[in-house]
Amino acid sequence: MKEFSKEVLDGNFQWGVSTAAYQTEGAISTDDKGPSIWDVFSNRPGKTYNNQNANLACDFYHRYPEDLQIIHDLAIPNFRFSVAWSRILPQGIGKVNQLGLDFYDRLIDHCLESGIQPWVTLYHWDLPQALEQKGGWTNRNIVAWFSEFVSVVVDRYRDRVTNWMVINEPMVFTGAGYFLGIHAPGRRGLKNFLSSIHHATLCQAEGGRLIRDLQPNAFIGTTFSCSPVEAATDSERDQKAAERVDALLNRLFIEPCLGLGYPTEKFTVLSKLEKFQQPGDEQRMVFDFDFIGLQNYTREVIRHSWSMPYIFARQVPPQKRNVSTTLMGWEVYPNAIYQILKQFHERYALKNIIITENGAAFDDKLHDNKVSDHERQNYLRQHIQACLQAKAEGIPLNGYFVWTLTDNFEWAEGYHPTFGLVHVNFQNQQRRIKQSGYWYSKLIQEYRKQAQRLNIRV
Repeated sequence: MKEFSKEVLDGNFQWGVSTAAYQTEGAISTDDKGPSIWDVFSNRPGKTYNNQNANLACDFYHRYPEDLQIIHDLAIPNFRFSVAWSRILPQGIGKVNQLGLDFYDRLIDHCLESGIQPWVTLYHWDLPQALEQKGGWTNRNIVAWFSEFVSVVVDRYRDRVTNWMVINEPMVFTGAGYFLGIHAPGRRGLKNFLSSIHHATLCQAEGGRLIRDLQPNAFIGTTFSCSPVEAATDSERDQKAAERVDALLNRLFIEPCLGLGYPTEKFTVLSKLEKFQQPGDEQRMVFDFDFIGLQNYTREVIRHSWSMPYIFARQVPPQKRNVSTTLMGWEVYPNAIYQILKQFHERYALKNIIITENGAAFDDKLHDNKVSDHERQNYLRQHIQACLQAKAEGIPLNGYFVWTLTDNFEWAEGYHPTFGLVHVNFQNQQRRIKQSGYWYSKLIQEYRKQAQRLNIRV
């Protein structure tokens, strides 16, 4: 992409990289941090790949100056990271941990001193274990607990942070953590799932309102995992199965915040959410976000299946379709990100969209102290091209963040899938910028250079 069309050049377009606290920070009990559900879950036998955990991870807690220097050297202008709830409030509520606040003071200040804009995610899956013992996301009191956390964090950093994301991918942490049990806290069952859905939806909107009250000039968003869903065949059963999956994956959390309610017409099981709703909740679920963060990695091909309770649908695995896949087993399908941008634009007429995560894990090879990750570079190039195609067609896409900066702890998959632009040797914590990192840096610089030549403000 040496030349960009005039239609996509935008001096306000935000290029960046994304990370998450639990996946990178380590230091799980350092400086009075309390345990999170992921600290507990990943230290239980059989819960993660090879029983790996993030007790040390990338040691970002101690090595953040080195990682920020890499971001600076690569001329990446924006850095998305999350705040570990139990580092700020070790018991989830109550006493504030000054040492935790001090860490994020140092991190944010170092970002700004390095010319890097911080983009802060308030909740990226690491609920304090003390709150899980009280029911976690299944307890409606979490709205008050979350509000306390948001208020402490935003009040502390509002003088230096403008860009906020309330919640990361609520469908994933409720589905994998409270229905399937394959993520922390490892709970299962429809009742757990439905209650956690509704409470996360309430927190999503309440978090936005609290930020707006505390910081009227803030740029407020929230993020959703999303994938285009296609029926395996033209049969009516497969088509309806795909509609149910689409309602679950792509509509469930965005539609309530837009005032559309839950998509019960396509997935009737969601009507059971009424049991957890109280008078006034329809209004409480609504918030006018400044931007919506979409996070896409692949597409889903779906067929009808009687053996899958509630949803009666099953994925047709990419391996059975003889398509290219990543280490996560996800299909490499660049058109997916274009399709999802178009889908959300046509359905909801969103005023501002940012791709807050997109990336891929491949089997990177280290040779002569270099990582030549051609597959990742091609993946990023093709997906960014698809994003810019959507922008050229008038879709209000105003940013793109790669997942992720460094190889890290990839939840239940442990350290096996490597997503980073930077290779990490987890034996000695040595960092090496991959070919894809250098490529992404050059792309950003060329984009900004061409925008400046057209006298577009950067």
